[in-house]
Amino acid sequence: MAYILKRHVNYKANQSALMVTLPAIFTEKGLLVSYLRFLYSKRHRSQSWIERNVFAVELLLKFINAHINTSTSATEMLRSFVDTLCFGSIDNSNDDQSGLYWQSRKVEDVNVLLGHINFYCDYLDELHGHELPNLNPLRKATKAEERMRWCAYYKRQSNCFLNHLSNPSKHQSSVVRNIQGPLNHLLAIESVHRFPEEHFERFLQYGFLNTRTGYMDFGSLLIVMLMHYGGLRLSECFHIYTSDIAIDTKNGSAIVSVFHPSDGVSPEPGFSNRRDYLNSRFHQKPRNEYKRSHKLYSGWKQPLLTNRNLSFDVMLFPNSKASEFTWLLQQYLAVRVDGANPYLFTNSKGEPESKKNFIQKHKRAVERVGLVSGKHLGTSQHSHRHSYGYRLATSGFNQLEIQKAMHHKSPDSCLVYIKPQDKEIRDKARELGL
Repeated sequence: MAYILKRHVNYKANQSALMVTLPAIFTEKGLLVSYLRFLYSKRHRSQSWIERNVFAVELLLKFINAHINTSTSATEMLRSFVDTLCFGSIDNSNDDQSGLYWQSRKVEDVNVLLGHINFYCDYLDELHGHELPNLNPLRKATKAEERMRWCAYYKRQSNCFLNHLSNPSKHQSSVVRNIQGPLNHLLAIESVHRFPEEHFERFLQYGFLNTRTGYMDFGSLLIVMLMHYGGLRLSECFHIYTSDIAIDTKNGSAIVSVFHPSDGVSPEPGFSNRRDYLNSRFHQKPRNEYKRSHKLYSGWKQPLLTNRNLSFDVMLFPNSKASEFTWLLQQYLAVRVDGANPYLFTNSKGEPESKKNFIQKHKRAVERVGLVSGKHLGTSQHSHRHSYGYRLATSGFNQLEIQKAMHHKSPDSCLVYIKPQDKEIRDKARELGL
């Protein structure tokens, strides 16, 4: 009986290579070796990317199993796979001859899945050359497609560092995939939701206060400060070491640095980088290299690093918040439980604080002050970063300054954070009497 199973395995590419843990796909014929090797070649990608790629390949293999008796080429099989993703596998009578019973997927999701399939297909094509048919070959592009490809290329290159080193060939833009997903919808999404400023001070004062014990959760307060007044993503907070914070002796302001979790400079001499430091000192991995289901996992969005030691400094704004952060830090360190790890934020057992645990704390804090927790209400943990970007924009910072403060690689990435909401535009129109 045909089946598809995903399991995590330990893999060594050769005798001299280090062992790595990767997801592997098993079928009734055994391990899909080529895919395991493909994932090994992409092992430096984020855990989110790897998981999404595995999911895409699993879907394709399940589709192939469901149509194993269909006499069609590999390319046509892939074309049918894309059609099934778009429209589902259930007919008008609610029947499904394939047994998949797939619902239709969003256009954006289909294109992402097809992109992941193409990565693996290209790897197979490079591996086998002409021994196997090209699964999703390139064909001659139409003039319109060629022009759009060049437009997309120059748009992408204009936002890319070292773009002067790139030298594209005309062939790259004169061909397109034979099988393509549906066109993405052109959608102007309303600006992201910010934490309601009229409730924020009350949230800080009472949200993380246990009224029964009188205990204030200073660690969670510091994380909120880093997001709301420093613009950090939540995941970035959990990569900070205690040694990554310095105090300006002139004004007592805290200086917080965020290092690349694996390649950043070690806090102690004698180690090549932070991965080496964590492994040698604590037998741990950088937190972004754990599986997403692991309690220590915390992602890394590849922010713009501005220091040679592969870090960036947090710009707390307004500046007065840097001194407030220092005071909170002192209160936190006085009660913090130390453990066998270098991280600033730890739990009651001295273990690194988990992202999941903080999200629950944040939710309870929101509800404690009478608000409802929700992304579209502006009360999720990521809404603090949105508030930070909008505060910079309304305080007179220009786009490039906001880009650097929010550590984006592209100057256009911050635009979504600084857009006014529809309600604010309507209110301004009323003020102007329009």
